[in-house]
Amino acid sequence: MLWLCGVRTPGMRRADAVADRWKRGAAGEAATARLLAPLSRAGWHVRHDLQLRGRRFNVDHVLVSPCGTAVVVADTKSWHRGQPTVLVDGRVHCGDPRRGRGDDRHDQVEAVARYARLVEAALDLPGVAVVPLVIVHGAPVVPGGLEAPVPGGTVWVLGAGEVVRRLREAVQTLPDRHRAQALDARVKAVLSPYR
Repeated sequence: MLWLCGVRTPGMRRADAVADRWKRGAAGEAATARLLAPLSRAGWHVRHDLQLRGRRFNVDHVLVSPCGTAVVVADTKSWHRGQPTVLVDGRVHCGDPRRGRGDDRHDQVEAVARYARLVEAALDLPGVAVVPLVIVHGAPVVPGGLEAPVPGGTVWVLGAGEVVRRLREAVQTLPDRHRAQALDARVKAVLSPYR
């Protein structure tokens, strides 16, 4: 009844904030899907909103390279517009903490690395590289992106506008349609649509 009278409780404000984050996240994932679509014409196999069997987290985007030797596990982030995405003391921030502002986002980067490791273990394909990637909308990322250190490796952190170019440049071998299809079939076997 308080809601009908115009009174908003702290719990209602928190629920609204969570709903707003989900809405921004869904819009960012849809924007990333549109950005990645041209890669399909270049031989990439591109899938969205997947779940590793037996796990609760979702994987926003999975890409199989046209050479069939790599899988990219990508997560879309919609961070504060106007705040740069920076690497400070080995940690990713939205906003520069050296200038008195900035939110540490490194835990989100590390989560993508964990997802990639779990996908790699489930695929169980020696010789196939599984690359973690964070795609940032809103908060500008330095040209060329960031390589964020995480336990056991690095995570690419790229602005949305650079993703397609960087992925195309990363392919160093000739396309192998049969190998890419076989790898894509394995991805389909271990990742299903998120529910």
